[in-house]
Amino acid sequence: MKKTLLIFVGLVSIGLSACRKENTFDGPSINEINSKFAILESFKVNKATADFETGNAIFTARFNKIVSWKITIKGSISKATKIISGESKVLDASNASWNGSITLFPLFKPENCTATLLIASENDSASTTISISKTKLLPSGARMIANFENGFDPNWTKFFQSGASMECEIRTDSFAPEGTKYLNMGGTIGWNDWLVGFVDFNAKAYQSNVTFPLSNNPENEYFNVLIYGDQDPKLNMTKALFQFKEDENSDGVFNVNKEDQYDYIIDVTWSGWRLVSVKYADLATLVNGTPAIPNGNKSHNPDKISMISFLQLAKPQSGPSRCKIDLISFTQNKALDL
Repeated sequence: MKKTLLIFVGLVSIGLSACRKENTFDGPSINEINSKFAILESFKVNKATADFETGNAIFTARFNKIVSWKITIKGSISKATKIISGESKVLDASNASWNGSITLFPLFKPENCTATLLIASENDSASTTISISKTKLLPSGARMIANFENGFDPNWTKFFQSGASMECEIRTDSFAPEGTKYLNMGGTIGWNDWLVGFVDFNAKAYQSNVTFPLSNNPENEYFNVLIYGDQDPKLNMTKALFQFKEDENSDGVFNVNKEDQYDYIIDVTWSGWRLVSVKYADLATLVNGTPAIPNGNKSHNPDKISMISFLQLAKPQSGPSRCKIDLISFTQNKALDL
């Protein structure tokens, strides 16, 4: 028994010795933890003016110990917000680079911005300024369906119910999340119908071809749209339905009985602007909101889409319904990054 115990203790000792790092330790030293916080290199940005079409802006600073920090960038005109945060003793290109993207809508404009560094645990902050000369571009390969900057295209088709407080208009006001315009839709449904109105975006509005210029790989194509929701209890029953109609035989006409239609329905239950994205391969055919078998070749073919329809729906018993949409687009390989 004694011999067995000695062997066990010896094995444990060997195991602990093998796991021990020689002359190393993880985390900050005791001296660093107990030291008074100090900024060793002041908070600054590597350029006074940022052209986000060609490169990023990089914020830098250096502290005497590891701290949790947060940079908040605010646009003076747009009121757009970008937040970058981390835990380190150095700010540099690896953790404090900004490509012009946002955290909170709207998008940034060509404007002056204030960047504020906050170290809450130390009750310390610092600020710097940066001017945007050119905003962030849509990713390479992105296909714009509608951003409404040029109004209604005559090749689009729209329908709107007649009734109380019906609206289907392109507006220019402070609600615009990008550019200056967006589509505003809303109204009150007081009869037995879910449809408030719709807009058909026909591929022929964009080029002479009968289909949109998308790839044939549904795994690579992502559909994106900005949607503004209103959480007022009287305005919160909005469903945004997008329909993708495939002209499989390329005859210029979509046949609902013989060709595939895929659908994407969104319950708009939030307040403010939100980016919604979906991979085309993940879309289903819906009949009255229930998944169904497509009527065509039963294969997702984004390169065959001839029309994209946006329908605003509302339960009749819910009364008024309202939403705004903007920046309808397709991107390749990943969802739109704003």
